Amino acid sequence: MKLNIPTWLTLFRVILIPFFVIAFYLPVSWGPFVCALIFVVAAVTDWFDGFLARLWKQTTKFGAFLDPVADKVMVATALVLVTESFDVWYVTLPAATMIAREIIISSLREWMAEIGKRSSVAVSWIGKFKTTAQMMSLVGLLWRPTPLIENLSIALLYIAAILTFWSMYQYLKAAWGDLSEA
Repeated sequence: MKLNIPTWLTLFRVILIPFFVIAFYLPVSWGPFVCALIFVVAAVTDWFDGFLARLWKQTTKFGAFLDPVADKVMVATALVLVTESFDVWYVTLPAATMIAREIIISSLREWMAEIGKRSSVAVSWIGKFKTTAQMMSLVGLLWRPTPLIENLSIALLYIAAILTFWSMYQYLKAAWGDLSEA
């Protein structure tokens, strides 16, 4: 298999994960900024790898598999780190909801693909808004430069959690006919 630039960008995101975790635990004042910066770099490469793969017509099966895995692992890791950092129910609850949603929807997509109906659970615009709110929230919650940014980031976390439920409902509704067959 020949690797192309979009796939290398996705692999780069996977390689960033341990550095992201290490930066989170750095016992220096600039550690949270570096951690948030690594997360931003990962988010930007996520956008670029898909954009470039489509633009240059370099989509591959490996890239199509690895891209969502890299995204989900990076976001789940960020949610776990934020939950540990805050150690309060009102951050843990939306974080756990988002992780659970990813597991449910990933399982649903896999099952729908097995029965030949993968397109029934394609990514929607709600999911895009959820992802944007989630990413902005996580950057602020990882960095925490001011109490205002921290509070706005928690509010964005709740917006992302609401959109998480909404998008999950939409996916399950689209698949319900197949799920409810005897």
